[in-house]
Amino acid sequence: MSTTATFETLLVAVRGIATEVAAVHAADVDASARFPSETFDALRAARVLSAPVPRELGGSGCSMMELALLCSTLSQACSASGMVLAMHYIEVACLARHGMGSAFFRGYMQAISDKQLLIASVTSEVGTFGDTRSSICAVEVQGDRFTLRKDATTVSYGAHADSLLVTARRAPDASNSDQVLVLLQAGDYTLTPTSNWDTLGMRGTCSPGGRLEANAGVEQILPGEFAESSAQTMVPYSHILWSSLWWGIAADAVSRAGAFVRGQARKNPGTVPPAAHQLAEATAQLQVMRAAWAQAAAEFDQTAVRPEGMQELLSMAWALKLINLKVSASEAAPRLVHMALQIIGVMGYKNDSPFSVGRHYRDALSASLMISNERLMAKSASMLLVLKDA
Repeated sequence: MSTTATFETLLVAVRGIATEVAAVHAADVDASARFPSETFDALRAARVLSAPVPRELGGSGCSMMELALLCSTLSQACSASGMVLAMHYIEVACLARHGMGSAFFRGYMQAISDKQLLIASVTSEVGTFGDTRSSICAVEVQGDRFTLRKDATTVSYGAHADSLLVTARRAPDASNSDQVLVLLQAGDYTLTPTSNWDTLGMRGTCSPGGRLEANAGVEQILPGEFAESSAQTMVPYSHILWSSLWWGIAADAVSRAGAFVRGQARKNPGTVPPAAHQLAEATAQLQVMRAAWAQAAAEFDQTAVRPEGMQELLSMAWALKLINLKVSASEAAPRLVHMALQIIGVMGYKNDSPFSVGRHYRDALSASLMISNERLMAKSASMLLVLKDA
């Protein structure tokens, strides 16, 4: 039987894990492009993986703001660890917000709490060109079972997860946008790698492409339409949690710049190092970035508790708000890391320096590619043609 952990307990635990485990292994995780297993062993032991699970099912029932704080804290030590945790939280949130009426999904969420299960995401697909709201593969129901075959361009940390949450068309004759989410557990599927994961950054997320073949019970199809669960849960959790972890990457880079400037100041007491002015500017921009995701998280939490909240999240106003947050945060993170590099200079450029921000730079560059900013801005442009007073 699980023991519920409070958010305060989780935050203290994540701070300790970030400092004592994630930061220690971050360089090797990056260099070896390996999964941050030490960090996730520690997160499981501290019951961090069940943070979004409702308290009645053994989880901590954390709010969006609380989950964002956990992700931003961890990502200051290891970007890949922060991203994997955020992706897991996104998947669990979909189950918690749309599966409470299902005995199967309630049981599975209890299992997440009891066993600290890790869920991976399979939303991409060869042929959809990055559009998560379109699927080629389809669920084929036969009696009380279904089969599914999907050729995914990326499977987020799939080889290291306990289960997969997969998008697919509702049926072979359904349109590409008529989608559902299905949960696949160990034993339900085979996943054959179709590519490698030798990337510029976020190397520890270990997300190569894969060919998925599954056979599972129909009760593992999440109730409702993905069109709604996407807008009400997957998109807001993605953009807000990603923004918080991108801030964490930038925050650690700026922190290193601050340590470097203070070191310069100690060598020349009574003088202000020239780079201190750049540090002040970077700190101000970092504060603005944090305020943006924190405000979005707070607004989401306020909306979520209102009776009409789920309907509000389907609005164009919310879609635009989330797109603007994602685009601005994904552009701010590499810009801030670049500012930190300019402040530190060659010591920030060297990989073997305590002030190195090379890993931060490479990891932050992935932000604009995770659901292409160009695609998102094109979507915003279309909505702005019909939405007044955006």
